Amino acid sequence: MFNRDRWKEILEVLTSNWFRTLLTAFGVFWGILILIILLSAGKGLENGIKQDFNGVATNTMFMWTQSTTMAYQGLPEGRSFNFKLEDVDLIRQKVPELKIISPRNSLRSASGVDNVIYGTESGSYRIFGDYPEIIMQNPMYVAKGRFINHNDIKEKRKVVVIGDGIRKDLYEDDEEVLGTYLKISGVNFMVVGTYKEKTSNGGNQDSERQIYAPFTSFSQAFNRADNVGWMALTAKDGKSISTLTDKIISTVKQSRKVHPDDERAIGFFDLFKQYNRVETLFSAMRWIAIIVGTLVLISGVIGISNIMLIVVKERTKEIGIRRALGENPWSIKKQILMESIFLTIISGMMGIIIGSLFIYGINTLLDSVGPVDMFMNPSVGIGVVTLALVILIVSGLLAGFIPAQSAIKVRPIDALRTE
Repeated sequence: MFNRDRWKEILEVLTSNWFRTLLTAFGVFWGILILIILLSAGKGLENGIKQDFNGVATNTMFMWTQSTTMAYQGLPEGRSFNFKLEDVDLIRQKVPELKIISPRNSLRSASGVDNVIYGTESGSYRIFGDYPEIIMQNPMYVAKGRFINHNDIKEKRKVVVIGDGIRKDLYEDDEEVLGTYLKISGVNFMVVGTYKEKTSNGGNQDSERQIYAPFTSFSQAFNRADNVGWMALTAKDGKSISTLTDKIISTVKQSRKVHPDDERAIGFFDLFKQYNRVETLFSAMRWIAIIVGTLVLISGVIGISNIMLIVVKERTKEIGIRRALGENPWSIKKQILMESIFLTIISGMMGIIIGSLFIYGINTLLDSVGPVDMFMNPSVGIGVVTLALVILIVSGLLAGFIPAQSAIKVRPIDALRTE
């Protein structure tokens, strides 16, 4: 390994026909480069998509009412109905595996009509009546002041938390927001906090332009009584919301006198199932990238093996002379293997270096132009690079093994006769 003459000989062999060596090395270089680019691009897309889930309780389902499609217990088909607050307590009793149950109501203005007024400014925004736990299910955090709390719920306080986008729309940059009053559909609410979102959708026109009020005061102010528009339900850690869906829906069907076989009376969206689909998609993409990159790499390794066979063929007489002078066959085999490994590793390392520079350049470009929808921070883990190095070493051994075996099988007398 540390024999100077051996390394001098390896360099002489590889540089004697440098163009052929360059073309041979390009196969391995290209295979590693393609592998790194594919994996980093997939990771960048994965990071971008998952950023939209940042702060969202993914083990969550959303449930709402629709018209019934089957008559039941004397009630007609096509009946509209609402969830009630008592349904929330019933679900909490019947399904103890749930961590959070958030009943929700919302208010949206008629098209083109402003429903929120502050001083001389006004705007059209969506207002939610919520419980404090909703902040643990939505991708947001309090930027200033506080969020709604259970005292607000209990005392039916007319307070709201507004998005930072609304603050920018209705207030001056240096104006104090906390303690001011907004008139929402004719009812005054005091601002006690502002929130920002954790997702990357900063350019969305609806981003941070929603208002959260206590569920009780919202219901009182806008005549919702004990009706619930929809619910957000999150399972406890270690439990899957998907396994609880049937039990939850069965509970509310019984409470609202809906036929057990009516599949359309209650609508729901299983966020956990959708998130798992995204995970499965990116897992498949990673495997596709690995397979494609590996196949390209194998083609490069095969090219090195073929070239090493040609090199051995060209050096048949030299090998015969060395064998006739008493050189150990293993020494000759080691020479061929080292040449193959050296060429494979050098070309592979160049692929890793160029790939790393490419990723660095893409990240620098993204930093300069700002966040791009569904794509951010493309990268490749150190584990992938380490695995690539191991593959290179093994590939070099495999690429040199057959030529090395061919070299030591030639009898010295036959090798000396070769011209």
